[in-house]
Amino acid sequence: MTSATVWLLHPNKLFREGMKRILSESPFLVIAEAAGVQNAGCLADAPVPDLVLLDLAGDGEATALRQLRAQMPKARLVILTSELSTKRLTTALETGIDGYLMSDLSPEALTQSLNLVLLGEKVFPTSLAALLISGPVDNVVEMPGGRRGLSERENQILRSLLKGESNKMIANRLGITEATVKVHLKTVLRKIGAANRTQAAIWALNNGYDQNAPILVAGA
Repeated sequence: MTSATVWLLHPNKLFREGMKRILSESPFLVIAEAAGVQNAGCLADAPVPDLVLLDLAGDGEATALRQLRAQMPKARLVILTSELSTKRLTTALETGIDGYLMSDLSPEALTQSLNLVLLGEKVFPTSLAALLISGPVDNVVEMPGGRRGLSERENQILRSLLKGESNKMIANRLGITEATVKVHLKTVLRKIGAANRTQAAIWALNNGYDQNAPILVAGA
């Protein structure tokens, strides 16, 4: 991929220095940094980045994150954190975050995840998806279990959603048209009671379709 510019917003300077070293060996170029989202105002003169890597330290930063999203609607926002939290996830979803990654990722996995985000996908780890399902998170529907009489083709569609494949990718892999994929997807959503691709992917994970793969939800 071509190089992408990055703002790095994190309260720990040592962490920021480590991330800059990791990203220096990737297509991602850190062009500005600050000690958290609330300090992003000091970067007003910096070029708008392609991607913002950040962590949330508290409720005040949640408000600052919403403001950052409003100021830079085209930038991709990715939370990189060591804490698995339904509260943070709720904030992330409400803000329209593009990814929620755990900081114990390998450099290779981090780069791959960020590449996917830049391609328009939303990336969440499997462990966070499981927390989503079991925890009381706003705007997320906990769907009933069971395979709901799904056909083999419909099962294939669900597995594809877990991989983050677009309708075009699914059609090419299965040798069918995109229109047919849309028909199958609509039927799957109706059968499992899901409102969208994200809920369908979470339902698939909760029902044992792939316990190891991250949820990669293709963008609109």
